[in-house]
Order: sequence, then C-alpha cells, then structure tokens
Amino acid sequence: MTCYRRARVPGARYFFTLALADRRSDLLVREIALLRCTYAATRQERPFWCDAFVVLPNHLHAIWTLPPGDADFSTRWGAIKSRFTRGVKASGRMGLNPILRSRSKVAKGDAGIWQRRFWEHRIRDEEDYRRHMACCWGNPVKHGLVDRAVDWPYSSIHRDIRAGRVDPDWAGGVETGDYGEP
Repeated sequence: MTCYRRARVPGARYFFTLALADRRSDLLVREIALLRCTYAATRQERPFWCDAFVVLPNHLHAIWTLPPGDADFSTRWGAIKSRFTRGVKASGRMGLNPILRSRSKVAKGDAGIWQRRFWEHRIRDEEDYRRHMACCWGNPVKHGLVDRAVDWPYSSIHRDIRAGRVDPDWAGGVETGDYGEP
C-alpha cells in the first residue's frame, strides 16, 4: 500500500483541492444542497474554521483552519466524501460514467464519484494565505464560469463580503501557481 506523506501540523491552515473522478461532470453544483448538508454535518461532528470555500461543477477548493491540537483533516474529508456519495446513491441521481470505475474501485466498493485522494497544502505565511484565498474566490473566473467572482453563487466570497473581509468589487484575478488542479 502506498504511504502518502501529508503535512500534519495541529491547528494549522490548509488549502485543499478535491475533484470528481469524472472531470466532465457537474455533479457538485447539481447536488449543491446535499454537499452543503454533508459539509455542515461533518463540521458539527469535527469542528474547524472554513476560511474559504468554492464549489465548481467538478471540483472544489477550501481553506480550513483546524482547532489547536488537531491535525486530522483526512477524516473530515473522508466523511464529507462518504456522506455525499451515500446521499447521491440514495437519490438515484448518480449519472456516472461506468468506464471510470476501475476493477480496483469496484473491488473496494468505491462508487467512483470522487478521485480517490485529495490535494492539500499547508499555508506557510500570510502571503501564502492571501494567494490561496484569491485562488478560491477567483477560481470560477479562471475557469470561465463567470466574469466576476461575486457572480458565482457557490463561493464563500459572499460571506466574506458581508463580513467586510473582501471588497465587493474584487475582480477575481488569480495569480499563476500550483494550486492542486490541472
């Protein structure tokens, strides 16, 4: 079994990218209500602060600050992915491409909705934090889904505008860099 090295620093901030197995899918925005419920249930069980969050049709980005003494983001993401998968399966609205389920996924009972792992990056400093916040807010612009970040409905930028943490006219410019997506 492969051993993945993850930066596990209790109480740290992390940037995450999670993607659907089928990158042509729009399942995350189609099932946004379910995703919100599974996310809220996981936060209730295992609290953390969500600094930023954006959901696109086939992937999502988030920045979390974990509680002091806690570095277990993997269990949280596993719960979110599992709850979402069970909910989609129960609804009968999976619409998955069966070709995407490899033999090993079938053998392990993997529904084939999510890519198996996720990408994480520990935020190093305030500049790194600023760049990754901009990445979250600006990702819908980067992917051509909207012209302005505030026009994308599935983003924490709306919460942050209401709280006065970001200017409502923020343009959505995203610096180039490695943010865990192709």
